[in-house]
Amino acid sequence: MQHFVPLTIARHWALRKKFLTVCYLQRAAMSTLLINQPKYAWLKELGLNEDNDGVYNGSWGGKGEVVTSYCPANNEPIARVRQASLADYEETVQKAREAWKLWADIPAPKRGEIVRQIGDALRRKIKVLGSLVSLEMGKIYVEGVGEVQEYVDVCDYAVGLSRMIGGPVLPSERPGHALIEQWNPVGLVGIITAFNFPVAVYGWNNAIALICGNVCLWKGAPTTPLTSVAVTKIVAEVLEQNNLPGAICSMTCGGADIGTALAKDERVDLVSFTGSTHVGKMVSLMVQERFGRQLLELGGNNAIVVFEDADLSLVVPSTVFAAVGTAGQRCTTTRRLMLHESIHDIVVERISKAYKQVRIGDPWDPNTLYGPLHTKQAVEQYKAAIEQAKQQGGTVVCGGQVMDRPGNYVEPTIITGLAHNAPIVHTETFVPILYVLKFKTEEEAFAWNNEVKQGLSSSIFTKDMGRVFRWLGPKGSDCGIVNVNIPTSGAEIGGAFGGEKHTGGGRESGSDSWKQYMRRSTCTINYSKDLPLAQGIKFE
Repeated sequence: MQHFVPLTIARHWALRKKFLTVCYLQRAAMSTLLINQPKYAWLKELGLNEDNDGVYNGSWGGKGEVVTSYCPANNEPIARVRQASLADYEETVQKAREAWKLWADIPAPKRGEIVRQIGDALRRKIKVLGSLVSLEMGKIYVEGVGEVQEYVDVCDYAVGLSRMIGGPVLPSERPGHALIEQWNPVGLVGIITAFNFPVAVYGWNNAIALICGNVCLWKGAPTTPLTSVAVTKIVAEVLEQNNLPGAICSMTCGGADIGTALAKDERVDLVSFTGSTHVGKMVSLMVQERFGRQLLELGGNNAIVVFEDADLSLVVPSTVFAAVGTAGQRCTTTRRLMLHESIHDIVVERISKAYKQVRIGDPWDPNTLYGPLHTKQAVEQYKAAIEQAKQQGGTVVCGGQVMDRPGNYVEPTIITGLAHNAPIVHTETFVPILYVLKFKTEEEAFAWNNEVKQGLSSSIFTKDMGRVFRWLGPKGSDCGIVNVNIPTSGAEIGGAFGGEKHTGGGRESGSDSWKQYMRRSTCTINYSKDLPLAQGIKFE
């Protein structure tokens, strides 16, 4: 008893000191968040706070792990998001499917009106949302704004499409019969997007899926959760203003556990996955195991092919834009530059000179053309790829170094001297490394373009119209995007976007991509008093 009081007091002060230390560290952590700095006060305009709920299904919540989002330009923390638990996911799916019962009954043009309002709401926030994309993903400001504009453009496109979707009335061989195609929504569309386009890819899927009569469940990239939250807040406000269930556009921030649950869930009628070929294959197998529908937008090992008659004033800026833009982190980034042997040296010289003039800096600086890689892991992949290229016979003629500055900055790099079939050339590395190859003939160039596993984007530079149409034809490029005299990246929303082979075969955005979000029924209607059978069969 004599020692009890002093011991208790000592323990009390020790615990109090520990408590105060924890509180101090928590306050310090809060004060170091970028969102609390005056320079980034604009983040509050998007409804963001130090701590954000990462689940939306008509109401906000989240009981999963708390993750911190970091700025790639300086690796400083921006804010925190509480991700979804599996229980949150289950609740969200149930609410989304219930919301579909109402949404599917709304006429398509009326659904288009809601999408129009979503586009207008995005327009009003385009600069601040584009700034968030730049801050959290790392792409330069004009690309961040351009990405939001892409969502807006798809909304505009979808509004018109809402009055046009449908099938044909076909001629029946039987008198007194009508043969029609009826298109209906699939139901619940699960949308899994990647870090490199944290707004646009969701927009491609969301706007088209909505006018088709579907509801959406979005799982954005784990490293861009603030963008997912901000976009969902904008969309949710439109739904609320129209007295519609928020679960029509649900969201669950999360990692592989949520993605796996979504892929395996038979209640998710279509899984649209954008990401790496490696992860896409795993998702595909999970969806296929339950005979589900899938839309895959995976990697691309894209080539620009330059012939001896090409206009080099187009070749150089096109290559620099396609290889350096978004720091080499587009699925349509040019990774292979194939040059006819007669112009190889001059083109390498000009592009190397242009690379050295690329303005590198903070992505939100309007003068910057090139920002950081998204993560530290990407920097390590960059270093490893350069070492492999050297070991396989490549020569670094420009760049090749990690930059000595805060953030995930690396030099845009050009490597020559590799064989067209070198293992590193056939590996899609999501970093700004351009492999320059030397070819002799058209047949050789076309074959090299097609020999990689992916088949997303491709482009040739030539003035030979015969060659142009051979390139577009059955023995030409095997890619989903086949360009002439323009870069491999920068696709318009009016065409179908996607690729072949290990790119996944899915199509999003324009043309008839809307069909991926609907199910088709062939309907035969007998309005006569007879019962003739097809093919003239008699069954009497």
